[in-house]
Amino acid sequence: MSAPSRTRTSLRVGGIAESATLAVDAKAKAKKAAGEDVVGFGAGEPDFPTPAAIVEAAVEACRQPRFHRYTPAGGLPELKDAVAAKTKRDSGFEISPAQVLITNGGKQAVYEAFATLCDPGDEVLLPAPYWTTYPEAIRLAGGVPVEVHTDESSGYRVGVAQLEAALTERTKVLLWCSPSNPTGAVASPAEVEAIGRWAVEHGIWVVADEIYEHLVYGDATHVSMPVAVPELAEQCVVVNGVAKTYAMTGWRVGWLIGPLDVVRAATNLQSHATSNVANVSQVAALEALTGDLSAVAEMRSAFDRRRQTMVRMLNEIPGVECPEPQGAFYCYPSVKGLLGKELRGRTPATSAELAELLLDEVGVAVVPGEAFGTPGYFRLSYALGDEDLEKGVRRMQELFSETS
Repeated sequence: MSAPSRTRTSLRVGGIAESATLAVDAKAKAKKAAGEDVVGFGAGEPDFPTPAAIVEAAVEACRQPRFHRYTPAGGLPELKDAVAAKTKRDSGFEISPAQVLITNGGKQAVYEAFATLCDPGDEVLLPAPYWTTYPEAIRLAGGVPVEVHTDESSGYRVGVAQLEAALTERTKVLLWCSPSNPTGAVASPAEVEAIGRWAVEHGIWVVADEIYEHLVYGDATHVSMPVAVPELAEQCVVVNGVAKTYAMTGWRVGWLIGPLDVVRAATNLQSHATSNVANVSQVAALEALTGDLSAVAEMRSAFDRRRQTMVRMLNEIPGVECPEPQGAFYCYPSVKGLLGKELRGRTPATSAELAELLLDEVGVAVVPGEAFGTPGYFRLSYALGDEDLEKGVRRMQELFSETS
């Protein structure tokens, strides 16, 4: 009898798509390494160095034998204390250190939140455009992502009526991200409260990603949903980290905040998956959270300037429509007006094909909307130097002026 046919990898892991944002960044860096002049708008990371005081704290931690050993899987106690204090200081959400789990970056916090909350078949409402990792984390946890689409006409903001229309008996979780990656949309305080009250009414968990909380511009304000709706706190998990606020993407420190039973379960999962986060990185994060926010203010000012430049230049391109983002460091323009037009011997029918042409012809790397659940768009990060930003968008203007 012949052996049954089997795939070499599990269906669960074999079905995971590569991170599109990291793939675009890697391709751009490979072209740069080969000597090509490439402007990369793909990666979602600040172009600033980690503040010096944070780096020095890590250097000193390297010299301490205590941090050469295993520490608690859930995080250094002093860092959990700092996260609790920072959460009350920055958003007004009062929690205990026992409600905190320190994770290997925000991605691990997102995955562990869904792994802890979802059973097979549970549905997760996922406003689109969405960060490319969300649906993969949901599926890995056995959940079913249910996309709730928004577009530029609403500033990419989802409303209660749309969520209500997507609700079924299997709905268990709502993923909430404001300020948003990839669109930069920021929900108003009234919108946050309305959606939070809707979740309470229907007994739905909320996983709230607050990684961009400090990066808001103009009149926009970030409001934490369990603060806007206190009765939601027992059915809400907040994920966050130091990556974006403190220019620490490579340090890999995030956290998960939630009810005690959820945090205990997620900590048990992490104890088998990765044990503790690297201690030196945790000490660096401790310095970041207990220090002042002056470096954050400087970065935000630069991002605000670049945001306005990018929006203005993109909207000068016929066929491109770019709403002004209110947070994070991304623009999310519609490029649907450019599709189906001949350009240098090619006729791109999708935003993915248009992005490929853009990189091949003028050395500009963007992430197409297919990666975020909404074909017909580009995501461009403005977390890069002013000169490169203007050079890259100018190349786009010149190339797309040739469409026929």
